[in-house]
Amino acid sequence: MPALRLVAFLLIALALPACSSTMTRPAATSPASAGFHERAVTLGGTLHRYVVYIPRHAPTPAPVIMFLHGRGECGSDAWKPVAQGIGRAIMNDAARWPFVVIFPQKPDPQRQWEEYTPLVMATLEATRKELPTDPTRTYLTGLSQGGHGTWAIAAAHPTIWAAIAPICGYGDPATLAPPLAAMPIWCFHGDADPVIKVEQTRAMVQALQAAHAPNLIATEYPGVDHNSWDRAYAEPELPGWFLKWHRPHTP
Repeated sequence: MPALRLVAFLLIALALPACSSTMTRPAATSPASAGFHERAVTLGGTLHRYVVYIPRHAPTPAPVIMFLHGRGECGSDAWKPVAQGIGRAIMNDAARWPFVVIFPQKPDPQRQWEEYTPLVMATLEATRKELPTDPTRTYLTGLSQGGHGTWAIAAAHPTIWAAIAPICGYGDPATLAPPLAAMPIWCFHGDADPVIKVEQTRAMVQALQAAHAPNLIATEYPGVDHNSWDRAYAEPELPGWFLKWHRPHTP
């Protein structure tokens, strides 16, 4: 019996280093498989969890969509942003979306997305390091607060994004339209939205038209309230519209 106990102890001891190594390995170094994967970045000493979707079939290098969620998905759990918008569209029909999709999570519902631009850029950089992605085909979209974030972050960093799709967003047209005029834009809004009035998108469209934006599409959904994103991400032509644009904004 003592000899058997000694053998068992030695076997367990030999196994422990391998187990410990597996448990502490950073998520970004694990093999990339199709599906939704939790990742994390640290900014200013704070850990931010987020999700990356890896498609089963995509070009190599893969095009990338950055998705900015709305107020209701703020937090620190990483997964709420997947439940609305493009995440739901992917789960309904993954074959339509041959993109790597990044889902950063804004912690504070009282703060705007542009205040978290370093988080957005950090998740993009981490994904580019982990996966073979195409920097000329990186797109930005979002809904509600994320629609505003799409307008604002694209205007602040217009050289990063090949095209954008803001949904029921808002912002100052005088500030945002000039740097966005050259960018391909497809924006969406429900004309019965009681939360963010459709006039917000209309004003942005008017400012872009005045700036002679050459690649602008604006879609309004009659009778649709705040949730215009289910209709927008179900648009049959939206994934292909993204894919035809390469930075610097050429089809």
